[in-house]
Amino acid sequence: MKVVYLITGSGSEFYCANCYRDMLYLRAIKKVPGISARAVPLYLPPDKSLRDPGFEKEVFFGAISMFLRDKVKVLRNMSPFWDKILDSPPLLKLASKMSGSTNTDGLEDMTLNMISGDNSFQEHEVERLLRFISKDGAPDIIHLSNALIMGLGKLIKQKNSDINIVCSLLNEDDWIEDMKEPYRSKAWELMGEQAGCIDRFITPSNYYKELFVGKTGADPEKVDVVPIGFDPEPVEWPEKPSNNPSIGFFSRMNDYNGFDKMVDAFILLKESGRFSDLKLLACGGFTGEDKPFVSRQKKKIKRRGLDNYFELFDEFTGNGKIDFLKSVDIISVPVSKYDGYGLYILEANSAGIPVVMPHTGAFPEIIAHTGGGITYSPDTVGELAKNLAALINDKEKIHDLGAKGKKGVAENLSMRRMSVGISDVYNKSRKTT
Repeated sequence: MKVVYLITGSGSEFYCANCYRDMLYLRAIKKVPGISARAVPLYLPPDKSLRDPGFEKEVFFGAISMFLRDKVKVLRNMSPFWDKILDSPPLLKLASKMSGSTNTDGLEDMTLNMISGDNSFQEHEVERLLRFISKDGAPDIIHLSNALIMGLGKLIKQKNSDINIVCSLLNEDDWIEDMKEPYRSKAWELMGEQAGCIDRFITPSNYYKELFVGKTGADPEKVDVVPIGFDPEPVEWPEKPSNNPSIGFFSRMNDYNGFDKMVDAFILLKESGRFSDLKLLACGGFTGEDKPFVSRQKKKIKRRGLDNYFELFDEFTGNGKIDFLKSVDIISVPVSKYDGYGLYILEANSAGIPVVMPHTGAFPEIIAHTGGGITYSPDTVGELAKNLAALINDKEKIHDLGAKGKKGVAENLSMRRMSVGISDVYNKSRKTT
């Protein structure tokens, strides 16, 4: 079975859970006997730290030409020659540095077009993509990285009906729910209409399956739940907890992921007078758009004279990530939204670090799999601080939850389990056609 992943890049300035998930899918499925897989980037090149063997260098539907076609009417029919210039590696590299926006203003029409397959995906580029991925024979499966590009799946089907289309589902709501009406409702409606062009959907949690089906009216029988799997880093982790307690935030540092809530909870703990040695460590990166927000959080800490108890790790991959994970006793990502998964939970647990998470979205589901953490409700800064304090004061519980989490990821959320689940989805997709 030949599989091609079409993966939308988001740049390289922050911890992107969807990008990481796509890389894990690729690594997992390549280990299945009888399956060959490779990945083709769309919009932007992937972060080098996530690029595996089998990831093509050529980028299709480059972000710059796509944006200009949408914004400037006279450029909608520009020749492929200009696409090649605008989407040259140096310019795309520059664009990747500026990516990561969560602001949908001005991008509503382009979003709708990408879902429907109208206008945004130029026919000549679809044909170029199909020629490229079919040079050694057409793939059996094309796996789309998210439902915001379902229109591309429709166009591919129109040109080669023998190709089966599988589409990942996760966090599309982050983008769509930020859109104004009537665009928001129209986007969900279009997804429901285009769902018929997709052979199977795959999502990591029951929570997100229910959300997607509820919003779009898609057939729930076509949506398979396969929890994301994770294999731990080949590292000897230090015993938890350490003598000097540290709490950690591990995700993109923005308001969506609740970095401000973590900072406020940390300040509450320090000002209680009971945690004089407590430190807050943050890792995950941020974009230019996030810088004012991050600066405000740092100023809050500085105003209270807590600079020496806060550390921001610049690197969120490789050795930088490992150093961060070795330095923290507890991790929390108190998102301000409902999250459809949370790979940071698996990363923390696999390193023997327990998590404290709001009882929202898919978090209760994941922690039930790993056993490596606690959830709290209601989702307030005060309740977060209260639960962090209780765990900081219970070293035995920190150790036990960390050990359970490490075992739970290895037994219930391994890459091997995920590879079996993904291959089952691919086999189902071929039976439906």
